[in-house]
Amino acid sequence: MRLSSSAGEKGCRSLGGFRLAAVHSLAALIAGGLFVGHVFAKPVPRYNLYFGDLHTHTGYSDGVGTPWDAYATAIAAGADFLATTEHDSYGFWLSPEEWEDNLAAADFYTSRNFVAMAGYEYWIAGSGEINVFNTRDFPPVPEDPEQRPSPGSHGAPNVVLPAFYDWLGQQPGAVGQWNHPTYVSHEFFEFDFWSPQRDAGMGLIEVWNDSWFYTEDSYVKALDAGWHVMPAANADNHTPDWISGWPHRSVLLARSLTPDGLYGAMAAGRGYATVDPNLRIYYTLNGAVMGSTLSPTASYGASVSIEDPDGQAITLVEIVTDGGEVAASLATNGPVVEWTPTLTSATARYYYVRVTSESNEAAVLASHNGGEGITAVTAPVWTGR
Repeated sequence: MRLSSSAGEKGCRSLGGFRLAAVHSLAALIAGGLFVGHVFAKPVPRYNLYFGDLHTHTGYSDGVGTPWDAYATAIAAGADFLATTEHDSYGFWLSPEEWEDNLAAADFYTSRNFVAMAGYEYWIAGSGEINVFNTRDFPPVPEDPEQRPSPGSHGAPNVVLPAFYDWLGQQPGAVGQWNHPTYVSHEFFEFDFWSPQRDAGMGLIEVWNDSWFYTEDSYVKALDAGWHVMPAANADNHTPDWISGWPHRSVLLARSLTPDGLYGAMAAGRGYATVDPNLRIYYTLNGAVMGSTLSPTASYGASVSIEDPDGQAITLVEIVTDGGEVAASLATNGPVVEWTPTLTSATARYYYVRVTSESNEAAVLASHNGGEGITAVTAPVWTGR
């Protein structure tokens, strides 16, 4: 598996593919190959949007088929990337031979037009499951038999969970994702055990998982606890319809469609979660793209550009800050939005964007999970406080 690469850029999903004719002033955001903002002192680098899924299964754990099937199906469905994340609990389910085959499949299918990611879903005793990306290695087996979990067993989370975070932070380039955070534990014990080193290893948290989990509240709690993570929307499917059967998309902002580019976006928390499979969002604050950290100031100029290429109406755009409070909102009724509000706060630590729309996919999921048509949630820009 190529955990790093310098392959070329995929242009078909780049900023240049955005419907400029439909947005009268969006051209002001593009200059000399740079994505720039409306009140920005400095331009920021242009990023492309890449759509995929970061939580899927095959028959190498409790799904069907093989990683080879999964990657091929995702490519046929038009995805930019797919991660297969088999269950592993100190060797349970995912065997060493299957892991090596998964790595081989990921290496085979990674190209200029697609990134195949071999990851795994790691069971943390009494805490829940965390996806691990961009490492061939697994956490060491604890010496204490009581801390060697198997399905249904529980160790001491105040020992096992921080030890895992420490291990993850020590793996060069590795990235973690909290999966379905209300499953098993209460949000990984209120997202306790934060430290700067542990923060560096965790990059994502699921806000959507299948049709039954909508957990933006957990996302807010993680941000309030100090973690610098982006939201993800993943199918967690155990059926042979990778990408094609699901509207969930984790969208990563990167300069090129390469393993380096995508893993770098995940580590930086640069992207957004959506249940509309092609919804396009660009969000900056004081010129800094989502996932960035600013130097504190009292006033912030936001720039939000959104398009639903299918023409479904976006009905509400909100900028959300600490504690889940709405700092600004805009009621709309069309498939394209361009909004440049000014935010003023001497205390806010982050701002992210939440989008509600008439997306058919969002409406179906809302009937299950109470999301009320919420279609997308972006990574924050952190203020530096």
